[in-house]
Order: sequence, then structure tokens, then C-alpha cells
Amino acid sequence: MDNKKVRVRFAPSPTGGLHLGGVRTVLFNYLFAKQHNGDFILRIEDTDQTRYVPGAEEYITECLRWCGLNPDESPELGGPYAPYRQSERKPLYRQYAEQLVKSGHAYYAFDTPEELESMRERLKSPENPAPQYNHVVRTQMRNSLAMPEADVQALLAAGTPHVIRIKMPVGEELSFTDMVRGNVTFNTSQVDDKVLLKADGMPTYHLAVVVDDYLMKITHAFRGEEWLPSAPVHLLLWKYLGWEADMPQWAHLPLILKPDGNGKLSKRDGDRLGFPVYAMNWTDPRSNEFTRGFRELGFLPEAFINMLAVLGWNDGSEQEIFSLEELIQKFSMDRVHKAGAKFDYEKAKWFNHQYIHHKDNETLAALFQPVLVEKGVTAVPAYVATIAGLVKERCYFVNDIWEHGFFFFQSPAGYDEAAVKPKWNADKDAFFAVWSGQLDNTPFTAAELEASFKALATEKNIKMGELQLPFRIMLTGGKFGPPVFDIAATLGKDETRSRIAKGLAAFGQ
Repeated sequence: MDNKKVRVRFAPSPTGGLHLGGVRTVLFNYLFAKQHNGDFILRIEDTDQTRYVPGAEEYITECLRWCGLNPDESPELGGPYAPYRQSERKPLYRQYAEQLVKSGHAYYAFDTPEELESMRERLKSPENPAPQYNHVVRTQMRNSLAMPEADVQALLAAGTPHVIRIKMPVGEELSFTDMVRGNVTFNTSQVDDKVLLKADGMPTYHLAVVVDDYLMKITHAFRGEEWLPSAPVHLLLWKYLGWEADMPQWAHLPLILKPDGNGKLSKRDGDRLGFPVYAMNWTDPRSNEFTRGFRELGFLPEAFINMLAVLGWNDGSEQEIFSLEELIQKFSMDRVHKAGAKFDYEKAKWFNHQYIHHKDNETLAALFQPVLVEKGVTAVPAYVATIAGLVKERCYFVNDIWEHGFFFFQSPAGYDEAAVKPKWNADKDAFFAVWSGQLDNTPFTAAELEASFKALATEKNIKMGELQLPFRIMLTGGKFGPPVFDIAATLGKDETRSRIAKGLAAFGQ
């Protein structure tokens, strides 16, 4: 690596929810930048106004904030190369497109949408189902390469709508070294003449990404492998604009695949298989279509990030759990896999389980608070934290605390009587009546409660096992929950005694 300060960017289009693959691209950019004491830039590529979705940019910003992958420069933060929204940079792109026309590397194309459609229909064949505007076709179309100069100038003077297209050379071999894939070579004859500047004056991705990466001094550009076919256009633009020496190093990241490995993981796959593929909940304002996210499902951001990091990367060891600091220290592009990575939702849940198990109880209680609000339950934070500590080893999601500990917040509405009544008798009834009376004189800790319970069982000559199950069902309603004396100690004396009384009434009927 040379002495230039490392500068990387995540440059999403604000068109919808942020997919797993997008967050992983952010993560790899962020880790690389922080490892090299560089800058991580968020740039919004909103040049395609037809696909722009209100709220999508704010959603992207919030996703990064939740993940803890905060940019150093962004539309929100500003920075030395502002503005960071391409729509706000619109005036500066035309000069570069015109420069390419003057140097003979691009041309004006006046074809109407109808003419383009007619061309595609005319040239369509089984061998060529989607004809492209390329070095063969351009000679037959209405553009400045195929028309007399006077006609071109007359159309421009009249303000005739037009685009500017790159003039792809014929039969040239282009190569670059990808940080993931090594040497990659293209033949320019296989690439069409991409539009660089649209009729509305907005640049396409191809022109804007090159101009902005140059002006913002981006040193490394990491993006999904689906952009690999565009690489020859971008290589030529760097060359034709005279910026070749400043071209960033590229890395095209592997796709995140469906669980069966058969193609790229999509939102539809997630819907079909029952798991999210977006970082956070997203509702499309155009269709009102709702998509569930990892955050709202109860994933911790640290677990989400850890899971994404090992989707397509490993450090060569058996280690699976990495903090963000460890990832910054250990990450390297040469350990990123070339092949796509299969998404395994059960493994994602395992990561979340690991992080929940090791998370402090107070934080879990705070994260669980929205569930209690939704259930209409009011409880002091310290009480909720105690419950979180008792049930968290069973939880895959923060929201699972309710499933495994609902009985701490509400008295049982009914009992698993079938588990108690066949063996219920007067001796057991008497045991609980006596023990309940002794609770005034028993320190209310799990250990003391268990000791007094055991002592009375011994005195009454009843086996502990025959008493603990009914006691558990009195407290919870069923055969579940943490250790029964931990439950009682957490509920407190009055609530424990109240639940014993209700249980006795139910079992004695």
C-alpha cells in the first residue's frame, strides 16, 4: 500500500431496505478503513430519480447507526468533499461527459425511447434475446458518430433531448488486479456503449462513481460482484479522463447465496423461508409492503455484525466469535472468499444466542422494555434485569425473554393440572399450607428457600421431587422455567404465597 491515506466509501442508492449484502459491504469497507487509520465515507447515489424512494436514505443512515458502523463523512455529517448526495452534485458531471465527447471517447445519442425499442425488436433473435447498443448497432442509430456534424450541431442548438454514451473500443483486452479475485480480463467488444449522462442531465452510475471516487480521493472501492461486468467501462473512464494513476484498488465481494447455494439471496427468498434479509424493518411507501428486519426480530447489532463478517471471510483459525475491535485487527481482503457464501439462518440465530448469553442483564432489560410496553406490563428495571439473567441462556432473541419468563409478570391464568392431580393428596396439601406459613421467618433467597423446603419435606417424609413439580406449576402454570427456588426468590414473598394459595385451591378441587 502506498502512502496515500486510505479512503473507502459505501455508496447505496436510496431505493428501499438495506439487504444483508449491503451491510456486509459496509462492514468490509469499515473494517479496512479503521485497520489502516483511514476514512469511511457514506455517499448517496440518487441519480436515478425514477427509482428514488422517500425515507430510504434516512433508513440507511439509521441502519449504519444501529450496527455501530458510523461514517466519518456523509450527507448528514458533511465533510471536506461535500455534498455527499449525487443529486446535489449534478452540475459538475456534464463537464466530464463533454470532455469525453471532445476527446472522441463518447458521443451524443438522440435516439428516442421508441427508436430504441424498435431497434431491440428488429435485432432480437434466439441467439441475441436482448440486443445492446454496441459498436455494431451504433452505426445504424441517430447519434453523433453516424450523423453529419452539421445535423448534430443543429439538434444540439435546438435543445433536442439526448444522452451521452461511452464509445467502447473494439477488440481491446482490459485487465485489472482485483483484491479478491486476482487478475481479471475483459474484451471490450463484449460491452455495450453505456449511457454516461442522461437526457435530464443526471449522470448514470458509471460516470458518477468514477467522477466522485476521483474527486473524493477514494483509494479502495469494495462492491458486490454483480458490478464486475461494469468494470471495463469504469476502467476506460479512469483512463480517458486522465486519472488512471489515481484509480482506486477494487475488490468485488462474493454474493450472499440462498441456503441451498442456488443463486443470490433475495427478499422473496427470506419471505418464503421465514427469515429477514433486511437489517431493519422497512415499509415501502409506494406499495405499503412491509418487510421484517433483523433488529426488530431481536438481534443484537454485535451478533448481526459478527455473523456477517464470517459470511465470506475467515481469519484462518477456528474462531467464530469476534468483537468489532478484533475484526478491525484481524480483517484482511486476502482472506475474503471468491465463491459466494450460503446464508444459514440457524447459524445466525446461534450467533445471537451467544451474544445474548454473554450480554449484561441491565442492557437486555432495556432492550426488552418495548415488549413489556406492548404487553401493557409495568416493571422496575432491576426486576426485569433479574429475570433476563434467569432466562437468557434459553433465548435466541431478546424478545424470547417473554416466552421464557412471562410468568414473572403475570400470575398463571390456568395450570397443568394433569401433571399434578393424579398424585395430589392431603399430605401435600398440608405441606404447602405449613410451608407457606413459615415464609415469614425464612430469608427470601433461593438457597434459604430450598433449605427450608427440604427440611420440611424431610420432616413430613415426602420426597422433594414430588413437591417441587407442583410448586413449579403453582408459580408458572406449567412444567417450565428456571430453577423453581430462583423463581420464588424473584417473585418475592407476597406473590409466592399468593400463588401457592391459588394453586392449592385449584389442585384441591
